[in-house]
Amino acid sequence: MTAMWIDDDTISDLRTRLRATRWPDAPAGTGWSLGVDVDELRDLVAYWADGFDFEAHRAALAALPSRTVQVDGIGINVLVAPSTAPADGPAPMPLLLAHGWPDSTWRYRAVLPRLTEAGFDVVVPDMPGYGFSDAPPQVLDVRQVAGMWATLMTTLGYERFAVAGGDIGTHVARYLALDHPARVVAVHRIDGGLAWPGIDVSELSPAERDFVAATDAWRNAEGAYAMMHRTKPQTVAVGLTDSPAGLAAWIVEKLRSWSDCDGDLWSVYTRDQVLALVTEYWATGSIGSAMRMYHANAAVPPEQSARRVEVPSGFSLYPGDLVTAPREWLERTTNLVSLTYPARGGHFAPIEQPESYAGELVAFLEPFRQAVVR
Repeated sequence: MTAMWIDDDTISDLRTRLRATRWPDAPAGTGWSLGVDVDELRDLVAYWADGFDFEAHRAALAALPSRTVQVDGIGINVLVAPSTAPADGPAPMPLLLAHGWPDSTWRYRAVLPRLTEAGFDVVVPDMPGYGFSDAPPQVLDVRQVAGMWATLMTTLGYERFAVAGGDIGTHVARYLALDHPARVVAVHRIDGGLAWPGIDVSELSPAERDFVAATDAWRNAEGAYAMMHRTKPQTVAVGLTDSPAGLAAWIVEKLRSWSDCDGDLWSVYTRDQVLALVTEYWATGSIGSAMRMYHANAAVPPEQSARRVEVPSGFSLYPGDLVTAPREWLERTTNLVSLTYPARGGHFAPIEQPESYAGELVAFLEPFRQAVVR
């Protein structure tokens, strides 16, 4: 059986719970201004219960090139998609893709064919406690996960490789480059992270100071979820693990807020794409273990945030993302060799704009192909 599977009993129980949802009231005309739009969510939940094709979703999961690999005693679900480029072309380039929250390998599935056709051996693991990977016995932070991914790549036979990431994955990619620079040939990221709390702004440029202010404003307007994850994740995990409608609310609201969709989620995603992600969170019961990672990340020593990445770094900064770091910040924190601004896309660019994202990644990595020896 594939490493990615959802059984009949789980689906039956999910449908029963969805049909029995106890809905909150909502003041007239508030829409999404107070969080999730209850009327829109009610429609989505009704479709989830009686319209979503669970068999098609299971078939799609079964078709993915997934396997389970033991890394440091933890079962890691990983997609391993070898290059499909002509054999007489350049040697395949190993590429590790690092996801964030609230997602999983889901973020990158749409770009796998594009990247393998371009000559990449693509490796996409679910972080411990996310997707179909096992939850770790102790909560891991991004630096520890980066160390696990270095081990994973060794296990898969790749000594040197490129890495790309976004959201929490941007930090995993960063620590791979910081702690294993001899193995990482290049780093591609779709965000520059957020300015860390307590940074001394006196030495920053005006653009960087604006970035710090924008980071603070974003945290005040949108960051309550992250504070909950960092401080009391188990409290909210009880409700989200028991109520599929609650789980959908927690995830769908972020997809809408963080995507380049002008407030219309369905202009970017299909309902089936969104429900594939939420169904997998539900079936694996992984929302609590995924949120707990924020608690571990908050304990990473502040001096780690100030380390500069010397591995060649490239950024594709999409207009719909949370906060856009200026060039000065990227030059301060990385060995910046490429910076582009695609026309459309947001926080989940690989699934929002797969053609654009794959093109950005291929173009950035092309000069580094010769540096990789398998």
